[in-house]
Amino acid sequence: MATVDLKDVRKVYPGGVEAVKGVSIAIPDKELCVLVGPSGCGKSTLLRMIAGLETISSGTCAIDGKVVNAVGPTERDIAMVFQNYALYPHMKVYDNMAYGLRNRGTPKEEIDSRVRSTAKVLELSHLLDRRPRELSGGQRQRVAMGRAIVRNPKVFLFDEPLSNLDAKLRGQMRVEIKNLQRSLGVTSVYVTHDQLEAMTLADILVVMNAGLVEQMGAPLDIYEKPASTFVASFIGAPPMNLLGVAAKPDSPADSQDKVFANGVSLAIAAPIHAATLGFRPEDAETTGKAASGAIVLPALVEAVEPVGAESFLYCAAAGSRIIVRVSGRAAAKPGDRLEVTVPAEKLHWFDSAGKRL
Repeated sequence: MATVDLKDVRKVYPGGVEAVKGVSIAIPDKELCVLVGPSGCGKSTLLRMIAGLETISSGTCAIDGKVVNAVGPTERDIAMVFQNYALYPHMKVYDNMAYGLRNRGTPKEEIDSRVRSTAKVLELSHLLDRRPRELSGGQRQRVAMGRAIVRNPKVFLFDEPLSNLDAKLRGQMRVEIKNLQRSLGVTSVYVTHDQLEAMTLADILVVMNAGLVEQMGAPLDIYEKPASTFVASFIGAPPMNLLGVAAKPDSPADSQDKVFANGVSLAIAAPIHAATLGFRPEDAETTGKAASGAIVLPALVEAVEPVGAESFLYCAAAGSRIIVRVSGRAAAKPGDRLEVTVPAEKLHWFDSAGKRL
């Protein structure tokens, strides 16, 4: 198939607006790379530059080792699946899937073979004679994917393809996309703002913020060791709890003794230059004796959110709002006072610039 290599890629629009600020990403053959980040972070612009739909201001984009900056979209041997499906409403499913092959002059027999075999894989065989308006959202999305698959491209590009679907259908389609990508072995780049979608789909996860790559790596590595407070707060549902810390007023400048900003003491040595303490909701406990080295936070329960197999406690602690994840039905109720403990090995420390220590 193909590799995708971006080297110091930038996009500057007229007026000096810099949407992408020097991004370098190497995507190995057959891997699924997910670009995730908030709206306006540059992820869709980056995808469109790979597709050739946006020009690259500087830097290079190479597909299968060939720099394609000056190569048109139709000559890059890529297939793109859009958020709005982009199906031809007047054409039947069969013709939508066959359209690109016909434009390329593919023999009729080969077109029929590819369309029908792909339709079978996607469970669309019984829908080939229908038009898009007669399909559900999930079926339309599968048709859009089928149109891309029949072309046997070097690279698949997905631009938030599931954002128009309901939550249940998004979950089902995530599984389908992942299984298809693995079975086809096609290098893929997938854009989403949904961090759960990103975590479950990605072989390589790229977290973007303000036109830059904040962190890149395996999803669980990023979850367990976020490189910045931005990544810590963006990856995870609920996100990581973040609390500001500062040295005691009477401590030496190089002291490791820290307190929370509102005066609640931390009975633990913190790294020098630490400005923010983080911990995941599932790493906090509300029962039992605190282990040696654990921090202890007096907390007031403000709200309880039961979600079935677990519950979330929204608490006021150390001048901030924290979230604690507990299994099953929560015993606590709003107004209860708790001691929240977090083991030392589960703490994350960040400096004043928000970078991991």
